[in-house]
Amino acid sequence: MSSLTLNPEALLKRLEWTVIRRLDGLLQGDYRTLFRGEGLDLADIREYQANDDVRYIDWSVTARMQVPYVREYNADREITAWFLLDFSPSIDFGAFEAKKRTVLVNFVTVMARLLTRNGNRVGVIFYGSETDHVIPARGGRNHVLHILKAINARPEMRQARETDLSRFFRDAFNIIRRRSMVFAVSDFLSPPGWGAVLGHLAQRHETVAVRLYDPLETELPDLGLVTMQDAETGEQILVDTHDRGLRRRFAAKALEREEAMLAAFTDAGVDALEVSTTDDLVDSLLRFAELRGKRVRHGGARAKAGLAPIQGIQGKRTDDVSVA
Repeated sequence: MSSLTLNPEALLKRLEWTVIRRLDGLLQGDYRTLFRGEGLDLADIREYQANDDVRYIDWSVTARMQVPYVREYNADREITAWFLLDFSPSIDFGAFEAKKRTVLVNFVTVMARLLTRNGNRVGVIFYGSETDHVIPARGGRNHVLHILKAINARPEMRQARETDLSRFFRDAFNIIRRRSMVFAVSDFLSPPGWGAVLGHLAQRHETVAVRLYDPLETELPDLGLVTMQDAETGEQILVDTHDRGLRRRFAAKALEREEAMLAAFTDAGVDALEVSTTDDLVDSLLRFAELRGKRVRHGGARAKAGLAPIQGIQGKRTDDVSVA
């Protein structure tokens, strides 16, 4: 049964049993590789290594020792987490058993419940054709249900203005004042430029890009004559997918878009979790936790495409959103 056909209580119970219970056993209750909660409890000071985040350099120790040192933190206190949810029309695409919206719902449910049951708070910012709704950060299981009800209440958008993730991330920067954990959940199908704004957000908050995708967005199968529709604008065109040249051009364009997206994540200095509509969510989270844990322990690269600090840009204050 699809996540979208379950009421919030039934969905939460199902995911608590099928996903969270499995994660409990496999991660043995140690979620610090997923939720670092940096800046809370100082654990250690060590010499700087290549690709360490420069935000955590201890300048007083560095000056005394004449070589760079960085601070390491434990995530033992309360974490405030925010989910930035992209509900632009393309999020409802999915050619197999699940749509990208289904993956979004399952991911938010699992992560929000993992956080709140350990005494943390979660909030949500929604984007359709603009930033249009905010649920303030609170804790508890009932708050997770409140979030799920708000998600279920959002209808599919048949078409909208071109997705502007730059504006969305700028709005989020102005809405989220306290240092938090931020999950930007989107398919990241947006005009270029959002990477710099996401990097600006990441300079203030521990930020993870959760990229949702469907395999048919990267490889066109041979299905003969097919009517294709732009998920954002609704524009339709008849194409002959039996044409090998067309399929090659489609794959090349998809690869170009993929490389640009990964480069944007790198430039923004954020960790990236990529989840397909055909993936098992537990496997995706475990893979991400392993890669994230290695980077934390060894100062390694970003989970998918490296880690790099950037210079941010300033955004304007946003006051035109509704607060639940």
